[in-house]
Amino acid sequence: MSARLPLFLRGLRCPQQPPGPPLRLRAPWRASSGGGGGCGGGEGLLGQRRLRDSQVGSSRGQGSQAPPARDSIVREVIQNSKEVLNLLQEKNPTFKPVLAIIQAGDDNLMQEINQNLAEEAGLNITHICLPPDSSEAEIIDEILKINEDTRVHGLALQISENSFSNKVLNALKPEKDVDGVTDINLGRLVRGDAHECYISPVARAVIELLEKSGVNLDGKKILVIGAHGSLEAALQCLFQRRGSMTMSSQWKTPQLQSKLLEADIVVLGSPKPEEIPLSWIQPGTTVLNCSNDFLSGKLGDGSLGVHLHGLIAENDVSLLAAALRIQNMVSSGRRWLREQQHARWRLHCLKLQPLSPVPSDLEISKAQTPKAVDVLAKEIGLLADEIEIYGKSKAKVRLSLLERLKDQADGKYVLVAGITPTPLGEGKSTVTVGLVQAMTAHLNINSFACLRQPSQGPTFGVKGGAAGGGYAQVIPMEEFNLHLTGDIHAITAANNLLAAALDTRILHENTQTDKALYNRLVPSVNGVREFSSIQLARLKKLGINKTDPNALTKEEMGKFARLDIDPSTITWQRVLDTNDRFLRKITIGQAPTEKGYSRQAQFDIAVASEIMAVLALTDSLEDMKERLGRMVVASDKNGQPVTAEDLGVTGALTVLMKDAIKPNLMQTLEGTPVFVHAGPFANIAHGNSSVLADKIALKLVGQEGFVVTEAGFGADIGMEKFFNIKCRASGLVPNAVVLVATVRALKMHGGGPSVTAGVPLKKEYTEENIQLVADGCCNLQKQIQIAQLFGVPVIVALNVFKTDTRAEIDLVCELAKRAGAFDAVPCYHWSVGGKGTVQLARAVRDAANKGSRFRFLYDVQLPIVEKIRTIAQAVYGAKDIELSPEAQSKIDRYTQQGFGNLPICMAKTHLSLSHEPDKKGVPRDFILPISDVRASIGAGFIYPLVGTMSTMPGLPTRPCFYDIDLDTETEQVKGLF
Repeated sequence: MSARLPLFLRGLRCPQQPPGPPLRLRAPWRASSGGGGGCGGGEGLLGQRRLRDSQVGSSRGQGSQAPPARDSIVREVIQNSKEVLNLLQEKNPTFKPVLAIIQAGDDNLMQEINQNLAEEAGLNITHICLPPDSSEAEIIDEILKINEDTRVHGLALQISENSFSNKVLNALKPEKDVDGVTDINLGRLVRGDAHECYISPVARAVIELLEKSGVNLDGKKILVIGAHGSLEAALQCLFQRRGSMTMSSQWKTPQLQSKLLEADIVVLGSPKPEEIPLSWIQPGTTVLNCSNDFLSGKLGDGSLGVHLHGLIAENDVSLLAAALRIQNMVSSGRRWLREQQHARWRLHCLKLQPLSPVPSDLEISKAQTPKAVDVLAKEIGLLADEIEIYGKSKAKVRLSLLERLKDQADGKYVLVAGITPTPLGEGKSTVTVGLVQAMTAHLNINSFACLRQPSQGPTFGVKGGAAGGGYAQVIPMEEFNLHLTGDIHAITAANNLLAAALDTRILHENTQTDKALYNRLVPSVNGVREFSSIQLARLKKLGINKTDPNALTKEEMGKFARLDIDPSTITWQRVLDTNDRFLRKITIGQAPTEKGYSRQAQFDIAVASEIMAVLALTDSLEDMKERLGRMVVASDKNGQPVTAEDLGVTGALTVLMKDAIKPNLMQTLEGTPVFVHAGPFANIAHGNSSVLADKIALKLVGQEGFVVTEAGFGADIGMEKFFNIKCRASGLVPNAVVLVATVRALKMHGGGPSVTAGVPLKKEYTEENIQLVADGCCNLQKQIQIAQLFGVPVIVALNVFKTDTRAEIDLVCELAKRAGAFDAVPCYHWSVGGKGTVQLARAVRDAANKGSRFRFLYDVQLPIVEKIRTIAQAVYGAKDIELSPEAQSKIDRYTQQGFGNLPICMAKTHLSLSHEPDKKGVPRDFILPISDVRASIGAGFIYPLVGTMSTMPGLPTRPCFYDIDLDTETEQVKGLF
């Protein structure tokens, strides 16, 4: 067999090693029988001396029975394992189980056999060599590392007998304990749950060899001598299951001779002391040896005259045990794959006790105790090393999960959008949360909500928080609405670092010569002068193929050092996550230290930053870094784009954003999972949560599960951008759209009086008015038609308020179905939780299973103007568009710079289908004015501004902050909604 092994594998051994860090030897298919039991308490076959078949044959003595066809049994086991593995790999081509062996010592005599068995079966192996004198703590430390390594499916120990303490053995994860040494696996075996545990390969080998030798175990007296721990327990259990009477004894037991005389079968678990004569064993007794000294030359004259009925040598047991360990490894891999398929979660849902009248959102949130986030993570299939916990109720999820679940089929993908809302909002977040509560807590369907992180601008302004409301919200709602895990702060820091770098670069270029500028950009440090990696990338972009800073010509130095930014073309603004109208136009650079360089600038709300859009659309850390580098901040004096990469700040931005890229895990009031990640506004940005959150959630729910994500404002804004921008970036295909409507909003669109935040509603909204509802359904019908442009089935969710009448509810549902909705369902989640949205959940499930014929609205290769016109006419209902001279100039510039093939992200009021907020219902025959056009190249879209859109909201006369307070004794937040 060894001829088939590569030379480097044959030479791979664990030599004596001085104290220090473990040596990790890795090879493509290296296997071991380590840890499976054998001598003493340790089942480490690697540590046993290998006996040649010639030695075995010469030691059997006269009259001994030939061993069973050991090789054929081993071949049968390995062939069976190989066939099972091949079947698994047909459905999972990249899957290959990995066995890890932790060895403390230098005994490798069984390595060649195990290598070949692994090769035959198709397994991978990682071998970790520790010094022979490794402490218990060092061994446990290595075990814990392997436990959390998702690439490893089984773990075996090859350590000294003295090291096999309970603490060491039970440090192994039971699901990776392929040698069956942990208390959990032994307990399951004793209880009779053999199909749920791993059984000691050595104990199984003993039974297999006896039965294959034709020995009937029923009623036989079995004596197990010198075995300890897990091997002794497993042998006793397996023999008793076969009707045998089992006794255990140690070599120094006073009654050993009498016990040997009574035994039909003797199993030797450790080396026989020299003072114990073989003559104590009755002639005709079947002896099975698990030790390695019994058959050595020490037998000598002691074997003369002893006629054993059958002697099964240690080599027989070791070889078969190694094969059975491979079989356990395949079983471990099969279980792991089954877990990845994510059958229905065993989720402990939280019970609701709705009150009437419904308390405030904050009171409801505080009345429910959330599960510990690590418990929730485990329930939905996340591993311990895949989450980073923030406090008790929040955690970030690492992107490594996507690699682990890459072969897992995605679940169904559902978008929640809405009709054109009132300034109060119509409850899309509440419907989203209520829908997943209904699916998971009431219909036992795996489901995940994916929501945007709220900006503190609206939280302290007019609209309040965005955690949902009533009995359908994310908890703790104060943590959801305030800071969360700091993602928006990271975006603010990164955005403003780039703004500072931009203005500073202009200042230094205006005040220094080429030589001075170059020397400061590439300084000599301790006599060494070298380019940074990002400067080398700039040299490559400029076509300068040099790496020595001293080798550049004068012309090349100037070309490298100067960006020649045209200040009039700067599009990058500073941001702040607070509504502050007085930052809409400012002058910067007025201090004397800025040497007269000043310009007009502005602040945007933080969630309008292109970095927020990058976060929402990226699909990996590498992709995010590339997108951040591509962000265009201005043009140079030749009309060419200047990027973050040109400014040398890409790496720093990525460092600031490295944690923000990880989605945030929270939960609903009923204990179902929620991802909160990214928070771009839908009127001045693309208005959707992150692609990464959706992708991870789709893997976690499994093929039969549902991911429900929300798009901001009406379907004409958030949904259109979800389809044309987010779905292009992610490659994901939606299965259904839930369109949220309220009687209140429909009455407004039917001609009702204006709705103003903070002002009590007029009686038209609190009393039944069928005519207003009927007239306002034109907006609902238009939004249904917009969704149908994309070929996705639409379910209307009517968010019911206590003032809505049955006649009004029935009318809306009837008109929605006539307009082409798959179904229309009244929802009561706000007052009773998920139970009030079960009908909607069933309708969504039916619509998603029906299938969609998803399509994009436009081809990105169309000219920018045509793409804008398509959206204006097909979605908004405009007659045409009108470009300002500045907008036309920007379009020409972006087209010339090569950005004409990007999708469009319209910045438009959310309060009307048109550009005029007071035009309700379905405005017609209007001309849509495009006042300006910006380019978010890193995010990947062109950004036209419709009319007079502001990217920095202002505070009202009475903001929400008047009601927000902190109880300084309990530290409880009050007044948040």
